[in-house]
Amino acid sequence: MVQLRYMILRIILTILLVGCGFLMVWKTVRFQEFMGRIDWAEEKLGPGGTPTFLKLVGLGFIFIGFMVMTNLHEAVLSGFASLFVRGNP
Repeated sequence: MVQLRYMILRIILTILLVGCGFLMVWKTVRFQEFMGRIDWAEEKLGPGGTPTFLKLVGLGFIFIGFMVMTNLHEAVLSGFASLFVRGNP
């Protein structure tokens, strides 16, 4: 029963992440109007850097959503954490 709840939670989280990421990629201008210009993105990515940055963040949400759906997020996070924390030999 616990595994079923965990699976349903992963599916809901995936739908939310992928949906939010899709909206960020699709309606970038709306997000830019809401959030304003991002000076760092304009400086580092050049003119039009804010929409590019928002699209990259949206793609990141989609990528993370699919990692949650396939249960790869745990392996990636544990691999990333092992760079900073030494485990038992």
